[in-house]
Amino acid sequence: MSARTIRRFFKDQDGVVLVEAFLALPVLLLLTIGILEFGTMMWQRQQLQVGVRDAARYWSRCRPLENGAAFMPCSRAQAINIAVFGNPDGNGNPRVPGWTTAEVTVAPEAPSGSPLATDLVTVSALTTYQGSPLFGAVLGNNINIGYRTTMRYIGW
Repeated sequence: MSARTIRRFFKDQDGVVLVEAFLALPVLLLLTIGILEFGTMMWQRQQLQVGVRDAARYWSRCRPLENGAAFMPCSRAQAINIAVFGNPDGNGNPRVPGWTTAEVTVAPEAPSGSPLATDLVTVSALTTYQGSPLFGAVLGNNINIGYRTTMRYIGW
């Protein structure tokens, strides 16, 4: 090859945009999918957090039995259903995909009758992040999402 052919080859701009697009597209695509995956993870954590707070709010306002009759019929199972499903009956889909009632802890077993400062209601939950099909194989089931909240028992 002559020097003239080599110079013309380096000065030729045909196809440069296509080559740059092929170099930049995988990086931009990976960055975009990563941002979406992180957003999904934060959304699932927010849903778990809202469920745990709802259950704690419900359980901290349960009034104990008085003379054999409950003022407001409430149970620990209903508190757990509120956390996971958003309703006391446990109907519908869980707030977070893959979240089960076995992953929620409600304490104490039955709130005491007086709203003292020492009476605390604690609800905690831990679940495994269910990733998207794109990053599920990369992340696996190694990311745990958890939340815990404590409220003072005040009754109804």
